[in-house]
Amino acid sequence: MFFTYLRRELRRRRKAALVVASGLALGIALVIIVSSVSSGMSKAQDKVLESLYGLGTDMTVTKAAAAPGSSTQRPRFEFDAKGDDSEQSSDRVMVQGFQTLSSTTVDKVGKQSGVADAVGGLSLNVLKVDGQFKRGEFKQNGNAGATGQRGPGGEGGTTQPQGEVQGGGASFDVNSYTVYGTDVTKQDLGPLTSSKITKGRTFKATETDAEVAVVDASYAKQKKLAVGKTVTVSGTKYKIVGVSTADSGDAAANLYIPLKQAQTLADAKNKVTTVYVKAADSQQIDSVKSAIQKNISGTTVTTSADLADTVSGSLSTASDLATSVGKWLSIAVLVAAFLVAGLLTSSAVSRRVREFGTLKALGWKSGRVTRQVVGEALVNGLMGGVLGIAVGLAGAYVVTAISPTLTAQLGGSGGGGGMAGGPGGMGGPARQAASKSLDIALTAPVSLSTILIAVALAVAGGLIAGAFGGWRASRLRPADALRRVE
Repeated sequence: MFFTYLRRELRRRRKAALVVASGLALGIALVIIVSSVSSGMSKAQDKVLESLYGLGTDMTVTKAAAAPGSSTQRPRFEFDAKGDDSEQSSDRVMVQGFQTLSSTTVDKVGKQSGVADAVGGLSLNVLKVDGQFKRGEFKQNGNAGATGQRGPGGEGGTTQPQGEVQGGGASFDVNSYTVYGTDVTKQDLGPLTSSKITKGRTFKATETDAEVAVVDASYAKQKKLAVGKTVTVSGTKYKIVGVSTADSGDAAANLYIPLKQAQTLADAKNKVTTVYVKAADSQQIDSVKSAIQKNISGTTVTTSADLADTVSGSLSTASDLATSVGKWLSIAVLVAAFLVAGLLTSSAVSRRVREFGTLKALGWKSGRVTRQVVGEALVNGLMGGVLGIAVGLAGAYVVTAISPTLTAQLGGSGGGGGMAGGPGGMGGPARQAASKSLDIALTAPVSLSTILIAVALAVAGGLIAGAFGGWRASRLRPADALRRVE
């Protein structure tokens, strides 16, 4: 009887049911779209951060920033003096940021409570100068042979030909590229994890001091490098065993070599620039950070959340809008949809006074009438949920299909020591990133949890609307109802 009456009443009041369902659908669809876009923003920011320090890294430990005014190294280039014209080439290998930590710091960090794993890396910047010195040529004047001048001593002096030195000089080209020394025994942590090996292979655990290298795909294309070829860094030839492609499109370094080889190139034995840390529990990152800062002096600990604060540009602006304006807008629309559904249901009950009065006169109790009204409202809510989920999925699909490009400016604040010494430039990402930007394509992934939330909202909307109508129906008295005429 319940379902028969329910089906008949919904069919008889199709327009009213459609209005209630459409209002709920609008609010639910907006919640789905905002949630999916916010999820896409979060993934985009994660991709930006992973391009700096790699997948799975929760924080980095670097040497504390040097005091203002302290002296830093300056690159010096020395060339052999040769009597004839010849090409000259010189490499200057420098530790990025000019600040290093002892390799023992990696072990100290790894022993801290809450640390699941820690690995060290050495980030280098190589300045390569190539060019040629060209000797000038002495050219005599046309009449120099006839009017040569006597040298000192009068007639007995030698004749000085008249003329000038022409041509000569020097022409040099300066190139800069980054090299990252990675611990080949722990390749599941650090910047290289943000790239995929697309050609060749990655390092073997036994190649701790081997002259092998993995080159970034963009750099390999620019310099025409390939697997099997060699690349020379400061006089040492490294065989390219693999080509990596960064997930975000911007790699942490141009070239990756074993950590010991990097330490040898930079004359930085047993030194690292960055310690990459993975926490045992993502909920305890702040406490792990505090423990490291307290127990290991002279270091700066930067978490992924700290680095996220340095991300600016259209990605940051859009993310702020999605999390603030979008969230409150969706809540406001949802609340309005619930109120409208409740008021429309209550109004519909008022127009059905005679009907409900007759049912009560026939023996229906108030509880049964209330359940009937709530059932109708719940079905309207579920219909609105199905419609809202469909519209929300369509909206998320459109955003993903259009895939608007957002720009992320890294380290716009030029923060103190954040990620100092890490890949990406002089002084690490947070210092060099002011001139580094990434273009990220926005997607709007819809998760199962978002769908479940939408279903819950649909049920809640139906129950709220049913509560309005049920309360109104429960107050009806058969005698009063029968005196009214629709």
